[in-house]
Amino acid sequence: MTATAAPVAWYRTITREQWRALAAAKLGWMLDAMDFLIYVMAIGQLKTYFGFDDATAGLLGTVTLITSAIGGIVFGVVADRVGRTKALMATILIFSFASLGAATSQSVFQLMVWRVILGFGMGGEWASGAVLVSETWPPEHRTKAISIMQSGWALGYIMAAVLAALILDVFALGDEAWRWLFVVGVAPAFFILWIRRRVKEPEAWLKGRNAPAARANPFAVLFGSELRRKTLLATLLSAFVQFANWGLFFWLPGFLATPVERGGAGMTIVRSAAWIIPVQIGAYIGYNSFGFIADRFGRRRTFVCYLTAAAILVPIYGQMARNPLVLMALGPVLGFVGYGYFSMFGSFLAELFPTAVRATGQGLTYNLGRGLGAFAPYTIGYLATLPRVGIGSALALTSAFFLCGALLSLAFPDRSREQLVT
Repeated sequence: MTATAAPVAWYRTITREQWRALAAAKLGWMLDAMDFLIYVMAIGQLKTYFGFDDATAGLLGTVTLITSAIGGIVFGVVADRVGRTKALMATILIFSFASLGAATSQSVFQLMVWRVILGFGMGGEWASGAVLVSETWPPEHRTKAISIMQSGWALGYIMAAVLAALILDVFALGDEAWRWLFVVGVAPAFFILWIRRRVKEPEAWLKGRNAPAARANPFAVLFGSELRRKTLLATLLSAFVQFANWGLFFWLPGFLATPVERGGAGMTIVRSAAWIIPVQIGAYIGYNSFGFIADRFGRRRTFVCYLTAAAILVPIYGQMARNPLVLMALGPVLGFVGYGYFSMFGSFLAELFPTAVRATGQGLTYNLGRGLGAFAPYTIGYLATLPRVGIGSALALTSAFFLCGALLSLAFPDRSREQLVT
């Protein structure tokens, strides 16, 4: 009789270099989320200090997301030309120092300028990090890796909520406490020192960087006859789900802190942070579990189930403002289904495009979709100001976009576990 070798756990087959690439992308995305969301946490104090309304608050969020779309497209090209890790370091540096700059704002216009710059770096970070992971990890574990990377957003959200609770409420640093919150946002800049020393460029990019295709106009390739349909449909899918996500989660802290008579939950900053953290714990689990569930039941089927469940749950959550216990119970479930599907995008988009234009394709489709979805914060903010609507009812609009995303995903084949196109 011959002994049968015991199966090796999947995570033991991953090299140290592959884990480092994943850590760089995940931590970069986590810190990106923290810097973006400290503004969301400080909206109440900023509205009082500068004297603007919900529509203007939403507009500032929309402008940031629009410039993040531009940054994602630009740094997709940069990552294809000079390397994935170099582009990743540049984006982290940009959004970190933009947060520090926002702390010096003396007017709404100055605050908007710094948020524009932050958005530019924010969009570029995802485009660089996602392709770094997709090209570094083996195809059979690519979706798992992207799931782990994407979960960094939930950790960044939790960090922003905790920092806001401490700086704006517990320490009670006064009417300008929001400035210290933005100052903390410069911390991610120090992370690039580790990336520079420990994270290498993917072998696929190193081999293909001098190929003729790498010197071609990437946008001409993406909108050429072979890739045009994929490019347009992927952009539209990204737009649907990001409108739903940004519309819901940009305004979630505002919903919790808005008085009950205006359709909100009427909580303080500390209490709303306590309710947000369970949502993000659910999101963290949703992000990380997506890849494993998708490997078991199919990636496209899992994506549709997440989005459909989110569409059903959002209007229920929005009408439960007067019942904090129900909000607490539903929060982790909302986070699980309302975020987890994003774990599909990094691997899914990487599989659509060849190496020479992969980062550009990912950056363009994901971030152009983000630019279209960027109108969600302003749209929800505007609807919340209308008589007899309120923030809770306005949030229900996002359900339609979740459902549209679920339907459109059926137009794509499931290529998970296949080798990337060279």
